[in-house]
This record gives sequence, C-alpha cells and structure tokens, in this order.
Amino acid sequence: MKITRLYSGKGGHSYFEDIELEFTMKEDLGLFTEPVGAKAVFFREIPPEYAYTWHTVVCREYVVTLSGSAEIEASSGEKREFAKGDVLLAEDLTGKGHRTRCTSRMPWRQIFVTLP
Repeated sequence: MKITRLYSGKGGHSYFEDIELEFTMKEDLGLFTEPVGAKAVFFREIPPEYAYTWHTVVCREYVVTLSGSAEIEASSGEKREFAKGDVLLAEDLTGKGHRTRCTSRMPWRQIFVTLP
C-alpha cells in the first residue's frame, strides 16, 4: 500500500515522497503493518471554497481523506491531489511548508491521527 509523505527538506522547502507500507501475515487475521503509537485522533470538515495559504504542521500526523478532495502544494512546487481513501503522513514541521485548497464541490472530510 502506498501513502504520501510530506516533509521538510533542503532550503526550507517541503517535499513529497511516496512510501510503500510493508504488511506481514498475522495468523488467520490478515495482513498488518507494524503498529505506530498515536497521540490523538480527530475529524475535520472544511467547505468546498476552502483555501489555506502557506503553513507547516504543528505535529507529525496522518491525514486520511474520507470524502471530497483537496490539492496540496509543497513549497518545492509539486502539487498532489488527495481524494477518498488517500493517506498523507504530514511531517513538514519547519520551513515554508505547504498550502491547501479544496477541489471538490462537497466538503473535504478527513480523519487526523497525531503522532508522538
């Protein structure tokens, strides 16, 4: 399973990276990734006209899109679209960061899992 990582890098810019999660069979229960501790979980909904200028994340977090879609532009210039089922690991804690805009006609709904 691929997820997208957004991280702080050279020159104070944010960059995207594709990460392939590794799964291991656990008896007859199916395939699992290694557990990762979580600090908090919350949900967010933003309206279709939402646009947020350059910012960084407050803490490392997984952002899973539940419905709607948004475009995130890293300060490196690369843009990526996130839609239902997409997972973003946001780790750009420093630098210029990224900007976000809703691209669907419906609200963009996400679940955030913050990491220690």
